[in-house]
Amino acid sequence: MTEDMVLQIGEDALLLIVYLAAPLLLSALFVGLMVGVLQAVTQIQEQTLSFIPKLMALVVALIVMGPWLLQLWITFTLDLFMQIPSLIG
Repeated sequence: MTEDMVLQIGEDALLLIVYLAAPLLLSALFVGLMVGVLQAVTQIQEQTLSFIPKLMALVVALIVMGPWLLQLWITFTLDLFMQIPSLIG
């Protein structure tokens, strides 16, 4: 196993982490921004108000994007397992 192979696997793993985290983080960011704008307009300064909408957005994002995210994860893992013989010898 060469240094280039290790770097490529690490790069692929980091890219997978970004792909897995991005839909959830972006949905929470968008909902948090909308709740923040709503709080600014209505002058409601309740800190816990954004928790439930963010949680619901994360659940919806997981339901919608979950199969695609799981497929990415499975594909990466299977590719890594298939590379084991070439990585060892």
